[in-house]
Amino acid sequence: MSVAVRVIPCLDVAAGRVVKGVNFLNLRDAGDPIELARKYYEQGADEITFLDVKATVDNRDTMFDVVRATAEQVFIPLTVGGGVRSSDDVAKLLAHGADKIGVNSAAIARPDLIDDIADRFGAQVCVLSLDVTRDEHAPSGFVVTTHGGRTRTEIDALAWAKEAMERGAGELLVNSIDADGTKAGFDTELIAAMHEIARVPVIASGGAGALEHFAPAIAAGADAVLAASVFHNAELTVGEVKQALREAGVSVR
Repeated sequence: MSVAVRVIPCLDVAAGRVVKGVNFLNLRDAGDPIELARKYYEQGADEITFLDVKATVDNRDTMFDVVRATAEQVFIPLTVGGGVRSSDDVAKLLAHGADKIGVNSAAIARPDLIDDIADRFGAQVCVLSLDVTRDEHAPSGFVVTTHGGRTRTEIDALAWAKEAMERGAGELLVNSIDADGTKAGFDTELIAAMHEIARVPVIASGGAGALEHFAPAIAAGADAVLAASVFHNAELTVGEVKQALREAGVSVR
């Protein structure tokens, strides 16, 4: 795809703080989400993604406050996921400054949610977030998980992505649970498989640990790369990732 590749820092938020773990376990504090989002914006991030990893009714108002405060200071698209169960949830997040909404567990439980969001707000608002793990029994070799990677389903990941796109999902955020937080590199086999079937942009997530990990994800078919801990730990900056991609011949914004 000739469109410039996007670099997207991801902030996993719990109770108003950014957290990070390995394979979604052993979460630890990684900072203030509004400060981090502003820092990444100043570094040249193309978008920011917030995932409310412990979305509960108690947490919900905190997340709305985080989204509003971030949108007032950061002038790039803001995607918010976690705990979105209805198009009314989407409306409220958009009203607080979100540009796109990620759905995962609730969409698997009720696929009509994707139709509802796309019909009411447009496909460009609906990002299907897929937490994918390898499963030799699945037709594609991959299944989706729910609840932040904690619950494995028997749903084939590629079949679900196809259905979601037919229902109106405008982007696929493809996160490898197996690679998440390991810093061993993106799952390029998974990215290539998703790219093969996708007619919407594919965002690669899970496993970024070094500058040399990003270009292979693009070569495998990703339209954007998403990372968390390498940015939160100040191991890499957004600018360094973009420069590495440029040096690999990738067009970036």
